[in-house]
Amino acid sequence: VQLQASGGGAVQAGGSLRLSCAASGFAVNRYTVAWFRQAPGKEREFVAVGRGNSGATQHADSVKGRFTISRDNTENTVYLQMNSLNPENTAIYYCAASNTVILSNIRNRSAYNSWGQGTLVTVSS
Repeated sequence: VQLQASGGGAVQAGGSLRLSCAASGFAVNRYTVAWFRQAPGKEREFVAVGRGNSGATQHADSVKGRFTISRDNTENTVYLQMNSLNPENTAIYYCAASNTVILSNIRNRSAYNSWGQGTLVTVSS
């Protein structure tokens, strides 16, 4: 199981970015794949998740309505579309995958055993 995150960069407040998490060694429609982020000096926090089999998604309250997780089964890639970015969204964004996480634990970073390397998003005011 390998994950490759990409798409980060520098953007001004109000702008948009789309992050990609390319998967290998497993099918994204059979795993739960989530996005987390870690800002400087803060703990890694949940952003969004998509369930493999059902396709159901969840988003953190702080990004709901602005960020959207989606997947392309053909490309075997999970995306995070981020709109209306603000400086508080500056962080390293990580994708993670698991085929054993249960619903009640889906937002817990410790439930994921496979992680990508992270991609840096910097939002300036």
